[in-house]
Amino acid sequence: MKKGLLMGLMTIAALGLIFSTTAFGGDIELAKKSTVEKILKRGELRVGFESGYVPFEMTDKKGKFIGFDMDFGRRMAKSMGVKFVPVNTAWDGIIPALMTDKFDIIMGGMTITQERNLKINFAHPYIVVGQTILLNKKHEGKVLSYKDLNDPKFILTSRMGTTGEQAIKKHIPKATYKGFETEAEAGLEVINGKADALVYDLPFCGFLYGSQGMGKTVFLNRPFTFEPLAWAINKGDPDFLNFLNNFLRQSKGDGFYEKVYNKWIIGSDWKKDLQ
Repeated sequence: MKKGLLMGLMTIAALGLIFSTTAFGGDIELAKKSTVEKILKRGELRVGFESGYVPFEMTDKKGKFIGFDMDFGRRMAKSMGVKFVPVNTAWDGIIPALMTDKFDIIMGGMTITQERNLKINFAHPYIVVGQTILLNKKHEGKVLSYKDLNDPKFILTSRMGTTGEQAIKKHIPKATYKGFETEAEAGLEVINGKADALVYDLPFCGFLYGSQGMGKTVFLNRPFTFEPLAWAINKGDPDFLNFLNNFLRQSKGDGFYEKVYNKWIIGSDWKKDLQ
């Protein structure tokens, strides 16, 4: 081998070692800044959500936060050996609250959207829901899908700032839209005959139909949108994201996910515990 070629190869190898060492050092520093390390040091997992999204996060008669997400939050805290700290937060400010370190993670039935994903990162989806229709009974047999509601004569309701509102504007733009502060208010408007249909996530529409809507509404339970729900964290934290994805995978593999799904999504015994 020629001396010049040998020297060149040695130089390349040395540079490679320097760059790999630098990258490794950078990774270590990034790991030290991870939310995971902050949680472990603090001894608390602070979970952001807004109570009232049935059946994911609710408040029972004793004032305890319960629901699909709450069960996962408590198990996650236990798996980390820390205390579970629920942080009930208004939905319209929940992303800014995450970004300003009011809590560590959003576990609040948040739909992955591209707009949100520009601000925050999402773990793998833990459930897929979509928008459905809770229809006032006077339209039974006449309105068969969301397409039949695309007319100014129909008053549609949903919660402001949600994917339900977005679905109306995108898929049923000609209808008359009436937004509300909560999904419960929007649903009661339909049940009481003051509006024609509620557009909202399948789990909530199903709950409202079963608890207050029977005989007064018709539940069109076939979703017309694709909406994956996922836990959300701040950007720039690959270690926390890795932990969450593996936690979800483990929960599905060891039977915990199925147990929680059957309890909150399929079952209804929990309804007696609500206020």
